[in-house]
Amino acid sequence: MRFLPKHRDLSRPLEKIELIVRASDFRSPVDELVVRLDRFLGEHLTWRSRTSIQELVHDGYVWIDASTPDQPQGSGEAKPETRPGRRLRHGSRVVVWIPEQNRVEVKTGELADLGQDLSVLYEDAAALVVDKPAMLAVHPGGRHLTDTLIQRVHARMGLGDAPRDERPRLCHRLDRETSGIVLLGKTPRAHSLMVKQFEARQVEKEYLAIVRGVPTQDGGRIDLPLGMGRSTRVQLKMTVQADGLESVTEWRVVERFREHALVACKLLTGRQHQIRVHMASIGFPLVGDKLYGPDDAYFEKGMDGTLSADDLRELGLPRHALHNHRLAFTSPDGNRRVEVTSPLPRDLADFVAAQRA
Repeated sequence: MRFLPKHRDLSRPLEKIELIVRASDFRSPVDELVVRLDRFLGEHLTWRSRTSIQELVHDGYVWIDASTPDQPQGSGEAKPETRPGRRLRHGSRVVVWIPEQNRVEVKTGELADLGQDLSVLYEDAAALVVDKPAMLAVHPGGRHLTDTLIQRVHARMGLGDAPRDERPRLCHRLDRETSGIVLLGKTPRAHSLMVKQFEARQVEKEYLAIVRGVPTQDGGRIDLPLGMGRSTRVQLKMTVQADGLESVTEWRVVERFREHALVACKLLTGRQHQIRVHMASIGFPLVGDKLYGPDDAYFEKGMDGTLSADDLRELGLPRHALHNHRLAFTSPDGNRRVEVTSPLPRDLADFVAAQRA
């Protein structure tokens, strides 16, 4: 299920999310599913209480394009719905508009100092490649609305108040905890051309990861389809599923330690959390991974800020040990092939050094 428009401008505040009612999400036959609107939203907007969801509906921020027996895919036009108890059938489309006061967009004056904290790895007339530190969101959203990677880029270039088509745009994303290389298009045309390279699998992506356990094999290929977890209390958790999306990762051991290993992972597809899920699926979860490591209860504690010292010792690191190490793409500026690398950041390098000691 896609929550967000495929090619939305990641540098702009999120205005809406769209959800489709699927019988499979409720383990119900298509022709039997009937679910309340507030219950449906509660299944997907897990960070909101039921009361706040009902207020969102009452205040007119939720629109629906209802499925009916005569129109199983809806009419194509969403309309406001202010009844939390409205019944929905399979195929209904639900649009949730983000309240204006929550669409935080920081202006140039507030960004004045952020551009100094940006590491540029490569730049030409079409492409900008930067090195994202761990624990920095790539764009505004959720709990992270002010200091984000895209805002640092705009601050560095003095574009905080520039029109949308004059701002660099992200060609892909990294999770907040993942560090490493991020590619941006400096013009709408450059952005479009480079996004198409990602979609056509013409961009080479290699990550470095520190895993728990020591593989006996020197490497391998993981070809396991992935989909959104259906039997987990954490809604965004991905799992291996027979009917999931094709997901392929090639991995090789870079260095072995007593209880851990440094591995290089090459993505042949680009699914959410792909490396983390794939490595965990073969018995080698990433160090520091709160979602796919020892217990996903750590993820909930991390969200609540209640991780204890014992929890952090068990995790090994306060963030998952994943770094986007190498990226190769074709720049629209001269149509030349560009390869960029980024070394392990200090926290991961220190962890590796401690394993060697």
